[in-house]
Amino acid sequence: YNKRLQYQAYNVTEYILRGNNAIGAILGDGWYRGPFAWTLKKEHYGKKTALLLQLVLTYDDGSTEMVITDNSWKSSHGPILKSEIYDGEIYDARLELTGWDQPGYNDRKWADCFRGNLGVNHLVPDEGVPVCAIDTLKPIGKFMTPSGDLVFDLGQNMVGWMKFALKGERGTEIILHHAEVLDKDGNFYLDNIREAKQEIRYIFKGEGIEQFEPHFTFQGFRYVRVSGYPDQISPDDLEGIVIHSDMEAIGDFECSDPLINQLQKNIVWSLKGNFLDIPTDCPQRDERMGWTGDAQVFAPTASFNMNTLTFFKKWLRDLEADQRTDGSVPWVVPMIVEGGGGTGWSDGYGAAGWADAAVIIPWTMYRVYGDERILRDQYQSMKNWVDYMIRHAGDRYIFDYGFHFGDWLSFAEYMSYYYNAPDYGYAGAYTDKDLVATAYFYYSTTLLQKIAGILGYEEDARYYKAILPEIRSAFHKEFLTETGRLVSGTQTAYTLALGFNLIPENYKVTAAKRLADDVQHFGHLTTGFLGTPMLCQVLAENGYSDLAYQLLFNKRYPSWLYPVTMGATTIWERWDGIKPDSTFQDAGMNSFNHYAYGAIGQWIYENIAGIQISEDHPGYKKIVIKPILTKQLTYAAGNHQSPYGTISSRWELSDNQLVFKISLPVNTSATLYIPASEPDHVNESGQSLKDS
Repeated sequence: YNKRLQYQAYNVTEYILRGNNAIGAILGDGWYRGPFAWTLKKEHYGKKTALLLQLVLTYDDGSTEMVITDNSWKSSHGPILKSEIYDGEIYDARLELTGWDQPGYNDRKWADCFRGNLGVNHLVPDEGVPVCAIDTLKPIGKFMTPSGDLVFDLGQNMVGWMKFALKGERGTEIILHHAEVLDKDGNFYLDNIREAKQEIRYIFKGEGIEQFEPHFTFQGFRYVRVSGYPDQISPDDLEGIVIHSDMEAIGDFECSDPLINQLQKNIVWSLKGNFLDIPTDCPQRDERMGWTGDAQVFAPTASFNMNTLTFFKKWLRDLEADQRTDGSVPWVVPMIVEGGGGTGWSDGYGAAGWADAAVIIPWTMYRVYGDERILRDQYQSMKNWVDYMIRHAGDRYIFDYGFHFGDWLSFAEYMSYYYNAPDYGYAGAYTDKDLVATAYFYYSTTLLQKIAGILGYEEDARYYKAILPEIRSAFHKEFLTETGRLVSGTQTAYTLALGFNLIPENYKVTAAKRLADDVQHFGHLTTGFLGTPMLCQVLAENGYSDLAYQLLFNKRYPSWLYPVTMGATTIWERWDGIKPDSTFQDAGMNSFNHYAYGAIGQWIYENIAGIQISEDHPGYKKIVIKPILTKQLTYAAGNHQSPYGTISSRWELSDNQLVFKISLPVNTSATLYIPASEPDHVNESGQSLKDS
C-alpha cells in the first residue's frame, strides 16, 4: 500500500437512476491496518482508513460531470463492530442505518469526513485478478459432537465464509466458528489455527428472516460450529461461499486410480483456497502470507490448472516493490514480517529457494504463456537478486551468506525435531543448507543468463554465462567427493544437483543410482519443500520412472496419497498432519490447506498425461506428448488450455493394446513419443504408421 496503491474501476451505469442518486462506501481494515502475521501486529501500512473516489458521469449530449470525495462527504459508524481477516466479524443488525444508501437519507447526525493527505502518491490501476465469490457449497451433514457442539459439515475444506438466512428475536446472538478437521474423538478442533479466531458473531434485529454474510474477512474451513442460537437450524439455512482470485480454469486430469484423482482435486482446491490476490501459504491460521518459496515450487502446477499469468504479474510487481535496494528478496510478499517476525533467524530477506521466486516464477510464466513481456518487466528485479548472491558468494562462489530455510520441513528435519531421528535412521537425511543455497544460486544464474539472451542483453548474457562454470566448480569442490558422492548424500541433495545440472557428466549415472538407492533404502521420500517438487521428475529423467511411480502410488506415510487415505480434501502442510492413530502433528504448524506439496501436479500432467512444453518453443507453440506408462493405470487423460487452444492427451491400455487420443490447437505441432520398438507395431487412424 505504501509503494503502489491500486485503484479499482467499475462501470456503474446500470445502478444510476433518473433524478437523485446516492453514493457511499463501507470501509474495512483488511490487509491495510488489521492484525497480520503471527505477531498480530496492527497498522502495518497506516492508522486511518480512507476513501478516494471519482465518479464520472457522461450524458447523452457528450458532456461530463464528476463526483469526487471532498468536504461534502459524511461518515458514521455502522453495524460492523469488528471485521478482521484472522478473527472474523461482529455484526449488530440493531445498529443498521436503514436507508443510508438511498437518496434523501437524513445524515444530520453523521460526522464530517476528515480530508487530508495520507502520503499515498503512487496510484496504479488494479493489476491483478479480482477475488470473487466463485461457488457455493451446501452442508452435507449436521451432527452433535461428543462434547455437545452443533456442527455442520461442508464436505470440503474450503476458503470463504458462511451465509445464512435465519429468524431470531431482537438481541439474540448467533456465533459461528470454523475448523478444518475434527479430532480423533469427533470433536471440533481449533488448535492448529493458533491465535486466529475464525469467528462470526451476528446479533439479530428481530425483523423476520435475516440474511447475512460477512464483509471483510474470510475463513479456511470444512466444519462450522454454531452456538448461541436457541432454535433449530437446518442445513438448508446455511451456505458456504467459496472465494478465490477469479482465474480461468484451464486444465484437468483424470486416470483409472481414484486416489490419484482425489489428489488432483485436492491440489486444485488448495490452489483456489490460497490464491487470494497473493499466493498465501495457508488460509486459516494467523499467517496467510505470500511465502515466496511456496509460490515458486507450485507455480508450474498452478499454471496447468488455472490461467495464472495476470495473477503472478501483479504479485511479482509487489515482490519488486518490497525487494531491497541491495537486491535481497523478502520471505513473504507483501513483506510484513520485518526483522524476521520475531523468529530470531534473520531480518526476513535473502533466503535461497524463497528469494529465487524473483527469477523462477517469471521464467515459469514465460515458458507456459510465451510472453516475453514478463521477462522484460521483471528483468531488473531478477538481475538484482542474482547480483546480490554473486556479491555475497564472493570469490568462493558458495552462497552461504545469511539465513536459509534449506529443504524446509524435510522428513529428516522434523523427524529429528519431533522423534529423535537417530533412533529412526534419519540423521543422514538432513540436507546441508549451503548446498541447497548454492544449487539455487547456480540455477537462478542459469535462468538469468538464458533470459538475458532472449531479451537481447548480450553483454549481460556473456557475464552470467562466464560465472556459471565458477559456481559449478565451487559446488564440486565444496560438496562433491572425488568419487562423485555428494557430502550431503540426501534425496534432496541429489535431486537438486541432478535437476539443476550440477553433477559432472561422468558421475550422473552414479549419482542417479545413489538417489534411487536412497529412495529404496527408506521406502519413501525424505524430502521437504524444495526437494519434493523435483524428486519424481529427476528419478524419471534418469531412468527410474518405476521408482517415481512407486513414490506417487505409496499410500503409507510419508506420501502424497497418505493424506488422501485419511480423508484429506486439500493438500496438507505436513505429511502426517493427522497421524495413523488419528492424533495430530504439532498444532503450531499443521495446516490442512497448504499447496506446496501439491507441486507433484506438474509431474502428473507432464509425465502421466504426457503434456509437455518444447524447450525451444515456449507457450506450447510446439508441444511434446511423452507420457510414462505404468501397469498401475489402465488410462490417463489430461487437458490444458494453452495460449493457442486446448491440448488433449489420453492413453488407454486394453487387451494388450495401447491407444492414444491426441488433440492439438490449430497452428501448433507436436512430437508424440510412442513406447514401441518398431513402427510396424503402431497404427495411426487405422493405418500402419510406416504407410501413413
